[in-house]
Amino acid sequence: MIEFFFDCSSPWTYLAFHNIQPLATELGAEIIWRPILVGGIFNTVNPSVYAQRETPVPLKARYMKKDLADWARSAGLAIKMPPTVFPVNSVKAMRGCIWLGQDMVPFATAVFETYWGGDKDISQDAVLAEICKKVGIDEQEFFAGISEQGIKDQLKANTEEVVARGGFGSPTIFVGKTDMYFGNDRLPLIREALLRRKASAA
Repeated sequence: MIEFFFDCSSPWTYLAFHNIQPLATELGAEIIWRPILVGGIFNTVNPSVYAQRETPVPLKARYMKKDLADWARSAGLAIKMPPTVFPVNSVKAMRGCIWLGQDMVPFATAVFETYWGGDKDISQDAVLAEICKKVGIDEQEFFAGISEQGIKDQLKANTEEVVARGGFGSPTIFVGKTDMYFGNDRLPLIREALLRRKASAA
């Protein structure tokens, strides 16, 4: 089993979200999608992210853009840093993922595409309504659902849980509950972990 804790506001998470699905299918591993708010993680255990944004290292920032473009090309995805809104408030989108449960993949994919490919503000109801229409979700049911207290509480609980288990950002990925990995570039290690588990179970 793979647990995938994620927030759609991260481009590296978009890459991992895309790349982990064929890996899981190939190796017969189930993915449990766990939406979170990465800002809540940063506020709690990783505030250095904000300092890095305020005073970026120019050479590192320039390389990061190249690195992201290289990874996106490798994955066959269109990803660009949104010039209009960054960082974005993803709370309603992530509540939507909670509300949809394990059927959230088409919606989450559309959220990633809309923000990281289309530079549209996914915090806005009109944009979320467009996404709902695109993936066949009734927008009135959607907005009613994400307003439920239980949905809000679950998103908060997921965020607190990943911090309690050692997470410090998005995506945080667990194999078999306790084996933690962070980031898209750890997928080769996740593959090895899954193969070891398959071998030991054989």
